[in-house]
Amino acid sequence: MERLLTMFEEADPFSTWWPTIAALTVGIVITVRTLMSGQRCPNDNQIKEQIVVVTGGNSGIGFEIAQALAGRGGRIILACRNLQAGERAAAIIKRELGCRTPLTSPDDDDNPADRYFVEARYLDLCSLRSVHHFAGQLMAEFERIDVLVNNAGVVFANTQVPTEDGFERHSQVNYLAPFLLTHLLLPHLRRSEQGRILFVSAHAHQGAKIDFDDPLNVGTWSVKFHAREAFAHSKLCVLLATRWLARELKGTSVTVNCCTPGLVRGTRHFRNSPLMSSICVKAVTYPWMWLFMKNAFEGAQCAIRLATDPQLKEVTGEYFNDCEIVESSEMGQDKELAKKLYMQTIKTLESVTKLTVDREAYGMDLELGMESELRLEAPGEAETETETNQAVELDEGQREKEEQKQGQSLE
Repeated sequence: MERLLTMFEEADPFSTWWPTIAALTVGIVITVRTLMSGQRCPNDNQIKEQIVVVTGGNSGIGFEIAQALAGRGGRIILACRNLQAGERAAAIIKRELGCRTPLTSPDDDDNPADRYFVEARYLDLCSLRSVHHFAGQLMAEFERIDVLVNNAGVVFANTQVPTEDGFERHSQVNYLAPFLLTHLLLPHLRRSEQGRILFVSAHAHQGAKIDFDDPLNVGTWSVKFHAREAFAHSKLCVLLATRWLARELKGTSVTVNCCTPGLVRGTRHFRNSPLMSSICVKAVTYPWMWLFMKNAFEGAQCAIRLATDPQLKEVTGEYFNDCEIVESSEMGQDKELAKKLYMQTIKTLESVTKLTVDREAYGMDLELGMESELRLEAPGEAETETETNQAVELDEGQREKEEQKQGQSLE
């Protein structure tokens, strides 16, 4: 032990380059990580009692957006395909925000988590019927909507399996369904003092392929996209639709903007990615992903600013990255292409669904306490319940027969 202590006392850190190399390496890693994490939302503005809808808010970037906006006083609606996951996320958000909230007085018995309004609603973007139902419920329950964050999306999905409405999955989930939801909720967004619509795009739009004669890529002759190409195409459509919708809403109190969260790790988007194909690939890529990609909290900052910053009250039709306006690809700035896509989208959606909601019908359903026609059931739940009821009826019938026989024998 004494020999070891003597070695440390006599050691000269400047007699070798290794400490210097290690310090430089750590410094470079920290610098790169700081630069890649992006800019934080530059304000902490409150949005008291504003009604905010966040699609895909049960995990990843959507969860971070919802938590930040709930902490600023917003009334948050998590629109999720997995309702159980959405309810868990809502409970987690309220609990975590409640832990950060000091009690108003030592004798206050109220749970701080109850001061926050966060709840989950069912929405499946693979079904335009589900989009209609979700919008109808919101419009019947709330008098207005202040912020709509179209965050939910999909990547690396199977392009050969269409949705129930007949569209390619990336196209419908990332673009068509959010477009429809936005149009259905526009009357309520117009009622807000400052309505804000936010679409989430991606850097991938810069490599998108699009045909001017069929920008939506619904023609029977159109080339089948690879998953990466389909994702890039859908995100370019999001950007172009943002540009033209902003022109359509010019002069109103509603603004429309689009942002990219950047390259983000720790979300469910990579579950079908080749990077997640094997343990060996994960072991090699994870360190680089940690270094060069944002986490979900960092990726949410730009959307948080767009939803809260009063300085952006008059800003519309822009593309944001790292909380600042940036230039998109050349195709993303093509006005004629944006108009062509917008008109084709309207025409395509009108051929398969309505672009309006019968608010009164949904309002009557809520007043009468009627069950939703889109009742959520686990696979096989309905059949199991029916079989159980039939079994109970049979048991009751057999019991009645046995009682009748016993009565006859007593007579």
